[in-house]
Amino acid sequence: MSANSSEPTAGLTVVLVKGGRTKIRYPAELLHDDGTRIAVRAPWAGAGVRDFGFVRFEPGDVFTEYFWRDRWYAVKEVRAGDGTVKGWYCDITRPAVRTGAELVVEDLDLDLWRSADGGDVRRLDEDEFAASGLAEADPGAASAAVAALDALEALARAGGFAGLLA
Repeated sequence: MSANSSEPTAGLTVVLVKGGRTKIRYPAELLHDDGTRIAVRAPWAGAGVRDFGFVRFEPGDVFTEYFWRDRWYAVKEVRAGDGTVKGWYCDITRPAVRTGAELVVEDLDLDLWRSADGGDVRRLDEDEFAASGLAEADPGAASAAVAALDALEALARAGGFAGLLA
């Protein structure tokens, strides 16, 4: 089923793990799972407004989120309540694991933002990543995380994620 399908959808709980602990759990509507890529839609799951300075996530925002079982990132299209695209927030993660109605994703601290017009592409939380100790504890994972961030940044600067999310 595609993200634009009129077929009924199922519920899924997204579990974001960071540093071995659950950071957030939220219900989402499963849009698509082809065995490699999983697409879900969920309202902003944070408490109140989260103002990053370059974008605000707030009640009414809707996230269409794409996770992969074979890639080290998740890409989240962010729309305001009126449907206007705000941009794309990308989390660098270990590959997603789905077990039944639960999707578990381990956040590796690195993030990327691309505004709707593409004029603002920024790497985020590189200091948190460096402080996490992942490079020492799991050099392979750290290398995969940095490579994923580099690849997403290249896509973001080259025109966006349309080919990746189609």
